[in-house]
Amino acid sequence: MGERGPGPPVGLREGWGVRVGINGFFLSEPMTGSGQYTIALLRELRAIEGRHEFLAYDRGPLGRETGRLCALLSDPHRSNPAKLMFEQVGVPLWCCRNRVDLLHVPYFAAPLFGPRPTVVTVHDLIMLALPEYRGSPFVRSYMALACAAARRASLLIADSICTQRDIIRFLHVPEERIRVIPLAVDGSFCPTLDRAQLESVRRRYGLSDNFVFYIGGLDRRKNVSTLVAAWRHVDGPYELAVAGRTYSGDRTMFPDLERAAFEAGVTERVRFLGLVPEEDKPYLYAAARLFVFPSLYEGFGLTPLEAMRCGTPVVCSNSSSLPEVVGDAAELCDPHDARALAETINRVLRDPARQEELRARGLARAGQFSWSRVGRETLAAYKEVSNGR
Repeated sequence: MGERGPGPPVGLREGWGVRVGINGFFLSEPMTGSGQYTIALLRELRAIEGRHEFLAYDRGPLGRETGRLCALLSDPHRSNPAKLMFEQVGVPLWCCRNRVDLLHVPYFAAPLFGPRPTVVTVHDLIMLALPEYRGSPFVRSYMALACAAARRASLLIADSICTQRDIIRFLHVPEERIRVIPLAVDGSFCPTLDRAQLESVRRRYGLSDNFVFYIGGLDRRKNVSTLVAAWRHVDGPYELAVAGRTYSGDRTMFPDLERAAFEAGVTERVRFLGLVPEEDKPYLYAAARLFVFPSLYEGFGLTPLEAMRCGTPVVCSNSSSLPEVVGDAAELCDPHDARALAETINRVLRDPARQEELRARGLARAGQFSWSRVGRETLAAYKEVSNGR
């Protein structure tokens, strides 16, 4: 992209059109939530007609901005300092070189001294809401920097009202500087009636016709150990299929779920699938009798929405953002009470009419969330900032 000459930013000089620079750090990590958000947002923004430009600064040839940053990024032992340099030095310099009108950081890591008006998307504030997630001294310092930068931003985007409340509570940012723009899920999640495909995915993972599904993180806040403990009280021939991978050997953050299954006496009824490919997820949702999500804290909670888009009945936690995401289209329960969770699962599994009702409501509810809406509302936020509100 060529450099622009001196003078006021083109977008603010020639009627409303804007040149937005987007921190694309996670574009190369499409399996992460931040990566999926950034990719989908860029796609939708670029599909909107108008005199707008959307530039993404990724982890490509960064030498001109930050000198040795390329070498740092290629060294996994120095990844934390490299990421910090990318965010605090590389991004601001890139904004100046490309004369963007506005910077959007699509995750919680804005530059403290940004050269342009800045919009920051805050997906969640887990490390502030849950003390056990605050990590090492470096992580705590990094979070302090991210909090200070967010307070200086022109506008914050929250995925949910729950996250908006957390921003007000922990960052002390006034409500008028926060916009709530709910997320969406990819169009590949949809009901599947192809029995051969469903049978194929069940056979591949060694699952019966009667399985209940969980997919997501296996860390402590996801509360999968409570779901496993609840399984001893689940009636009938149902097995629990748990998909996800433990990313650390730290048992304080990643409980030993196989041991939990053994202690609950349900080893033969719980299957651990490991990390499953993205292309298998819609079929696993669709093949399941029920999807259960007992998480203690979510900034939004995409997986219940994915399940609903596949026509799968959902039981989920009544905590954090989840009630506002699922509305009346899921059975809610107390995630701290294993027996209550089991009773809720049993109630749905025993009642085919309730399952059909949840399928219909889930499909209708999921249809209210779209990436095109995310794109339009985000562009409106850019306009608000560029016009000085």
